[in-house]
Amino acid sequence: MADERFGPGSGAGIALAIGLVLASVIGGWAFVKGKRGDQTITVTGSARKRIRSDLVIWRAGVSYQAPVLADAYRSLSENVPRVKSYLVGKGIPEDQITISSISSQTLHARNDQGEDTGQITGYSLRQELEVRSTDVDKIAKIAREATELINQGILLESMAPAYHYTNLGEEKITMLAEAAKDAKVRAERVAESTGSSIGSVRTARMGVLQITPADSNEVSDSGMNDTSSLEKDITAVVNVGFEIN
Repeated sequence: MADERFGPGSGAGIALAIGLVLASVIGGWAFVKGKRGDQTITVTGSARKRIRSDLVIWRAGVSYQAPVLADAYRSLSENVPRVKSYLVGKGIPEDQITISSISSQTLHARNDQGEDTGQITGYSLRQELEVRSTDVDKIAKIAREATELINQGILLESMAPAYHYTNLGEEKITMLAEAAKDAKVRAERVAESTGSSIGSVRTARMGVLQITPADSNEVSDSGMNDTSSLEKDITAVVNVGFEIN
């Protein structure tokens, strides 16, 4: 039995269908070619630079506990000046040292279940010294050595120094410019591979600045600002859309 799908007019129908397909292909190509000036390519450029911190902030806490508040206060008031004298003796100018106000905590006894009984057993007083200096190497060394005061009976807690870079504003402008140059080079290479060239910038969006420990690949969507490392890497990222010619 003959296949009823191909009747007397089937040849004309097939020819018409093929013609429509070819017409759509040619029309689509012409549309793309006609709109070529409206095409854009978006690339990501980046730049990285190693920097060295130029400001250090270091804090050290002195604390004492005693059953009688006056005794805790006396120990604190005697030893905080000793810590300050120690720091000045190490070469830190007095105007770089700030002493905080005293914070206090009342201590209570607890029962076998760990619940506060309300009975006062003593008092804990604490005071902090803060050093802000551009001599980062000296302060980093003193921060490591300051725990020797414990051997003198001073209950000192030396915290990790926080390292900062104060020229970040100027550096950011330079880094973004370098990242934009990198984006242009990448766009040119992509365009050349398709026989095209890039034109003017259509869009540009800056990414967040990443300040990470040296050689770290860690990033954050909201940006990073590492203060734990003396040497850091600044990474700037930009997304740029170029017109295609």
